[in-house]
Amino acid sequence: MTTQIFCAATQYAAATITAAIRAGLFGPRPRHRRILLVSDTSAAPEVSVSLDRMSGFEALRGEFDEVRSWNETIRPHHPAGWAPRAQDVVLWEKALRLAWDLGDEKVEIACESIQANPSRAIAAIFADSPIHVYADGLMSYGPTRNHIALPMSSRIRRLIHLDLVPGLRPMLLSEHGVEPVAVPDAEFRAVLGAIGAAADIGEERSTALLLGQYLAALQLISSAEEQELHLRMLRGAAALGHRAITFKPHPSAPADSTRALEEEAAGLGVTLHVLRAPVLAETLYERARPELVVGCFSTAMITAAAFYGIPAARVGTELLLERITPYQNSNRIPLTVVDALVPDLTDRERAGRPADLTADIDGLVRAVGYCMQSAAHPELRERTASLLASMPQERLTRYFKRRRLAGLGLPGAPAPARGQALRRNPVVRKVVRRLR
Repeated sequence: MTTQIFCAATQYAAATITAAIRAGLFGPRPRHRRILLVSDTSAAPEVSVSLDRMSGFEALRGEFDEVRSWNETIRPHHPAGWAPRAQDVVLWEKALRLAWDLGDEKVEIACESIQANPSRAIAAIFADSPIHVYADGLMSYGPTRNHIALPMSSRIRRLIHLDLVPGLRPMLLSEHGVEPVAVPDAEFRAVLGAIGAAADIGEERSTALLLGQYLAALQLISSAEEQELHLRMLRGAAALGHRAITFKPHPSAPADSTRALEEEAAGLGVTLHVLRAPVLAETLYERARPELVVGCFSTAMITAAAFYGIPAARVGTELLLERITPYQNSNRIPLTVVDALVPDLTDRERAGRPADLTADIDGLVRAVGYCMQSAAHPELRERTASLLASMPQERLTRYFKRRRLAGLGLPGAPAPARGQALRRNPVVRKVVRRLR
């Protein structure tokens, strides 16, 4: 008997891993004891709803023998900021084996975001266990955020991901030789359907769904700019003829964050329903069948197009592409994918039609990925340089920062001033070093 510990912080993550289990990617049920280890990494987990208490969780519960809380296990520490000291790892493993009745059983770990806590902490505690990483949405297409040193990197067996953009191969963990394995689309959609059927989301019918992402909390934009972003979503949907609209705020958004949106809806003659129930946006696709999904760069927009053929439109990606820092921020790849594939809400000809996910963006994504983490992917340098040299100026400045290109010595960087050129001259640098 092997105990499999599945770590999940969101219902989307739990749905992904449930679909993988049902697709047979984790072996037959009789040979495994399965524990779903739930963590709440929000800023104030004490007042938020953990995924095992969210509406629709009953549809996932049957795949696991036990559901345990990581927050309760390590209280009063916060899951996103705590990890055991190196000298305490053995003690923690003994304590968890005793608390969870693991005995001497073999343990396998399936987790997301292995480069950050709580996944990194759990993987460190069970130091001899193989690791299966599963990716949360579009981030699988981007490079690994932080370096994963040996021996942990050698324990990673595979990357399990959703095939959201056909033909686009994940970059995540590829520098460690980890092979990606796609979860079958049919299994994932079946899980979403089961969650939707079990969730209590009311019967309000809307033709457009607006997705709030709470970008101000990530310090990507200000609260005022985020509010204006939501207002632009509403105005754009109304301009396309939608009169019954649902807005799903981010679970972490404050209760009064939709007041301006409600006032704007009244002025536009639009019926606005604010869905505050802690459910996946994807559950509405199966139940409510909206005619349009609007957001900034949420994975749910691509899910709508990939699995349901629902038209999606974006708002504000040009602002985020300019603002997001540092350049290696993991949100840059989801932002780039959505900006490249999903039409702008103001594009009336394309905004009401399903997005074309077959467009070739592999070169763009890998070039951005190289500029984000060049040291991890030196093999992409020549390909990136070739793409940048032939890219139109407007497109180049949209996705790439000139200072970043200059630092990497790539085409598209501004010509250095005379003083800068002298400082970079290898002969001058050698003379200066000798003088010093």
